[in-house]
Amino acid sequence: MKADCKHFVAMDLGATGIRALLGTVSATHLELSEIYRSSNKILHIGGHDYWDIYAIFEHIVNALKIVAEKNIKIASIGIDTWGVDVVMVGKDGALLGLPFSYRDSQTAGAAQSYFNEVLSKSALYNKTGIQVMDFNTLFQLYIMNRNHCSAFESAHKILFMPDALGYLLTGKMVTEYTIASTSQFLNPFTKQLDEELLKSVGLEKSHFARLVMPGKKLGYITKDISQKTGLSKVAVVTVAGHDTASAVAAVPAENQNFVYLSSGTWSLMGIEVDKPIINDKAALFNITNEGGVNGTIRFLKNITGMWLLEQSMKEWKDQGFCRSYSELVEDCKSAEPFRYLINPDDPSFANPASMTVAISNYCVKTGQPVPQGYSEYARCIFESLAMRYRQVFEMFGEMAPFKIERLHVIGGGSKNELLNQFTANALGIEVVAGPSEATAIGNIMMQAMCAGVVSDLQQMRDMIAESVETKLFLPEDTSQWERAYSEYLRLTSE
Repeated sequence: MKADCKHFVAMDLGATGIRALLGTVSATHLELSEIYRSSNKILHIGGHDYWDIYAIFEHIVNALKIVAEKNIKIASIGIDTWGVDVVMVGKDGALLGLPFSYRDSQTAGAAQSYFNEVLSKSALYNKTGIQVMDFNTLFQLYIMNRNHCSAFESAHKILFMPDALGYLLTGKMVTEYTIASTSQFLNPFTKQLDEELLKSVGLEKSHFARLVMPGKKLGYITKDISQKTGLSKVAVVTVAGHDTASAVAAVPAENQNFVYLSSGTWSLMGIEVDKPIINDKAALFNITNEGGVNGTIRFLKNITGMWLLEQSMKEWKDQGFCRSYSELVEDCKSAEPFRYLINPDDPSFANPASMTVAISNYCVKTGQPVPQGYSEYARCIFESLAMRYRQVFEMFGEMAPFKIERLHVIGGGSKNELLNQFTANALGIEVVAGPSEATAIGNIMMQAMCAGVVSDLQQMRDMIAESVETKLFLPEDTSQWERAYSEYLRLTSE
């Protein structure tokens, strides 16, 4: 490895998987390699869904042990995770039990209860510009307060997931801006937590650590972690802690005239703007204003993504299904097109006991035949996702303060060439797919910025564009997809 290169470790933590990636960055180029991978799962205990934060942290330690064994001198570590979920910390600095998962059922209907009892939906949106979803941190903490949750009532500090893991590594507490922006507590204009909203759930600003922007040094790993891993003094950097914020930072765009689609368990579609967009139309479309790097705003909408297929494949595996993901994608090419269409964001798909039963029930309810076999379920999911992407894309077409030139698909879903082609067909616009490792790349490049290797967001993106491969998809069969989209709108509006 060249002497002028710096090495960084990105801990990219998702709802279903945990990975560590090594980034080697020079003045002009980025190289990426995976050094650790494991699964992550929700624990269902006593009627609630939790994250095993201690197991997650152990994975981080194990990954750092591998780095030490390889004798790689790293400049820093960065952690990104999914949004909204929080960890309670006691006065003595100990974690107060396992954090709830955003999929826990206790928040079902929480938003409406909050609107009925505390603040109207419109007033809340005008304060925060955040998409209303029952599992937003605001509603989670509202329910915990209402239910007299012991961990909540004993909390001295409340940390978002990446900040809690950074705390376990360094002993330092912060509230990173991009992850805090997912909470529905943050004012997007002042970039500070709203004290009135905190008070509405029984909290004060002092319950949260100081707020920092992405790309700042948090501290160094503790002596205990150094001894466990075999690493010497290594910095931990507060990257864009929300995985989507890290992913968007890695879009290899020439300018801002694009829509991005971060495709994974969740699909997140949006545009990057300099200022929040909060008006009646944004509220009607339920579009969110979340924090990005360099002070930008990610004006985006959450869409249920590959969760539908991931859960289906878990069921099929239990039934003896042995086809790989790529083989399943190939199989569904031969399935009849547009035979089954669903709204991926229907509440029935949030966390069903059986995803395939939920899809079948939706089809029956909307007067459609029921999918038969793996390939038909998969084709239903892919076509429906593409239709939903079209529906949301049209919202951004109405809202964007610039002419949209293309869609950039990033994240793991960018490797699904069939879905990318379906998306280009449905939207009628060119689709650029890649990088698939956008989140880890964005994480690493924010560390590189902290280290002075790159100076700004565009320089980051230019380097990424030179370092990664992308693939272009052009629209095909547009008249056929136009007719199918009309049918999708009819079925999903019922």
